[in-house]
Amino acid sequence: MPNETRQNENNSILQAVDSGDAAGTVSHEPTAEQVADQKIYRTFGLTDEEYDKIVKLLGRRPNYVETGIYSVMWSEHCSYKSSKPILKRFPTSGPRVLQGPGENAGIVDIGDNQAVVFKIESHNHPSAIEPFQGAATGVGGIIRDVFTMGARPVALLNSLRFGTIEESARNRYLFGHVVAGIGFYGNCIGIPTVAGEVVFDERYTHNPLVNAMCVGLIDQDKITKGNASGVGNPVMAVGARTGRDGIHGATFASTEDPHSKERSAVQVGDPFMEKLLLEACLELIATGAVVGIQDMGAAGMTSSSAEMASRAGSGLEMDVAQVPRREEGMTPYEIMLSESQERMLVVMERGKEHIAETIFNKWGLEATVIGRVTDDGMLRIKEGAQVVAEIPVTTLVDEAPVYNRPAKRPDYLNETESFAIDSIAEPSDLNETLHTLLRQPTIASKEWVYRQYDYMVRTSTVVRPGSDAAVVSIRGTRKGLAMKTDGNGRYVYLDPETGGKLVVAEAARNVVCTGAEPLAVTDCLNYSNPEKPEIMYQLEQSANGMSEACRVLDTPVISGNVSLYNETNGIDIYPTPVIGMVGLVHDLNHLTTLDWKAEGNLLYLTGFTKADIGGSEYLAAVHGLVTGRPPAIDLELEKSVQQLTLTAIQQGLVRSAHDCADGGLAVALAESAIAGGKGALIELLTGEEIAAGLRTDFVLFSESPSRIVLEVTPDQAEQLESLARERNVPLTRIGRVTGTNLTIQVNGVASIDQSVEKLAETWRGAIPCIMK
Repeated sequence: MPNETRQNENNSILQAVDSGDAAGTVSHEPTAEQVADQKIYRTFGLTDEEYDKIVKLLGRRPNYVETGIYSVMWSEHCSYKSSKPILKRFPTSGPRVLQGPGENAGIVDIGDNQAVVFKIESHNHPSAIEPFQGAATGVGGIIRDVFTMGARPVALLNSLRFGTIEESARNRYLFGHVVAGIGFYGNCIGIPTVAGEVVFDERYTHNPLVNAMCVGLIDQDKITKGNASGVGNPVMAVGARTGRDGIHGATFASTEDPHSKERSAVQVGDPFMEKLLLEACLELIATGAVVGIQDMGAAGMTSSSAEMASRAGSGLEMDVAQVPRREEGMTPYEIMLSESQERMLVVMERGKEHIAETIFNKWGLEATVIGRVTDDGMLRIKEGAQVVAEIPVTTLVDEAPVYNRPAKRPDYLNETESFAIDSIAEPSDLNETLHTLLRQPTIASKEWVYRQYDYMVRTSTVVRPGSDAAVVSIRGTRKGLAMKTDGNGRYVYLDPETGGKLVVAEAARNVVCTGAEPLAVTDCLNYSNPEKPEIMYQLEQSANGMSEACRVLDTPVISGNVSLYNETNGIDIYPTPVIGMVGLVHDLNHLTTLDWKAEGNLLYLTGFTKADIGGSEYLAAVHGLVTGRPPAIDLELEKSVQQLTLTAIQQGLVRSAHDCADGGLAVALAESAIAGGKGALIELLTGEEIAAGLRTDFVLFSESPSRIVLEVTPDQAEQLESLARERNVPLTRIGRVTGTNLTIQVNGVASIDQSVEKLAETWRGAIPCIMK
């Protein structure tokens, strides 16, 4: 059945059930027979085949509550039923990895008994219909995933995608309110929002992407996991009370067209409550009396209880009558499926419940015993003496359906791959072309965004937003953590496998440019409907590319999230895998930023410049085209470039470093000039390896990978060149820092000659002007 038809049918059934007039009178909670006969389960997102499987697993028809529980646990959002086979391709282990995928967040060893904990997740569908709360609760949820592990959150990041904002009031509304929601939650809870990215393209008009990432620090002997073990141990609900907000949020995030849903599917966040919850949980974990703890996130109490029991191979019995509620008359169904925010499920050692009660009372929060751990493998839900649901835990988690969906190479690739790049006209005024790129919202300054974030709270931020990556210091040490989010949906759209490689490489390159060693990856895979073979092709091939890049660059995937069905009215988003990369700065003396530091310093460029215009910002912004082949990447060369750069930084040879990405070399040079308030004279010869035989516009705006602009003092230039020769890394001297103009000569002709002040005016003024 087509998804749109199924959705319309589901809505009709749901309306009939609510009105009590679907094939007869239906009570508020239909019987098991009515659920089956009237196919009410379809309103929960279950297919006929999935419902039949549930009946077979249980040996009977599930009642209304059980149907709801299965529906959220078997939703795409919770079960990864379309992506699970693909996720197995990622490298997830390594000598530093302490916890890979499968827990609330991943953990990496950073030495000295310390570890970094991080994860990224999506809140796309909620943000499409209620951007402020959708974004805010996305931030709240990812924070809880990190402190659930026992870590103190130290930084927040985000990766955002919107439709074009120049002529769309709706897109400006979404953009402004998502940014406000992110700032509200992070600022109130007191965790700095230090890095991110914002991309604008019409393909995200109906389905904005809001991916939130959190990074935390922990002592390795304090790591806590989400296990429900120890028969008889008490199960406690702690934090906020349960309400009716967010019911079926996990199902909502697993269907097309978020606009078809009501705002009640979106949770409401309270960052002040979360701050209290954070402190109470960390204090409780420090007592050593916690057996397991997990956020009541997607699918609420249902997922937290089932997943904790599954990890431990145990069962749970819970009485919903004991769950603190903020609304009267809530049914077991509503309590189990509510996604009210700022709540945790905690398993304590038996006899130590009072410890949790005392600590949470001190912080003005509730901690209530609602059940116990059992050894029968059942998730048993009671309301007082009545059993309202009884389900084998394994059927919810381990036996959830897994689909090996068919994949088909999209037909559009035949056209895009055959596009002749040389057929586009070369601009007559390259100065104006540079200004055109600098005013593109995707490239333009994001100060309008990050000025709404408190990125200096906790005073640990040592490299602020606006550089290649952010860095926060690790207190009590000389070390720091570098972090960045990156994605490029156009590249993945035009060549999924290559695009997957490129996004990992750029994220790692950005981290290296700060003086950090890349450690590991968290990813958020944002795609359209996996039931379309062409979408599965994009997902599979891009996962292959990301996997290969992660292996070559030694950055295993330790956590992540998949967001599918990002489609409205038949319009798919670009396939958009987002990479969250974290690196370790071994000594804060090695910190490097993009701004040029001093007059007379020399500028070098690593790698090769080729005619890599396919999928570029230049091709889209200047020529109005999204076509061609994206840049090819040699991962071994990429690794060598990154190792050279990091070694040179650690040896004190590099004064600034900046990755060439959107807009190519000309934009990278302009960004460093603007950041440092200094000009440069750049001399490029197309007869050299750097740009052999290329057109001038291609030299300037190509987006070839593995290129980093390095600034060195004249007396250290030979050391850098020698290091590059030793490592067989292409390195070309391209100019020097001088004056107040950025002058770029190609074959002796000044193709670009603009004052840094004028470039800065264009770059800084674009988004504020549009948002007025």
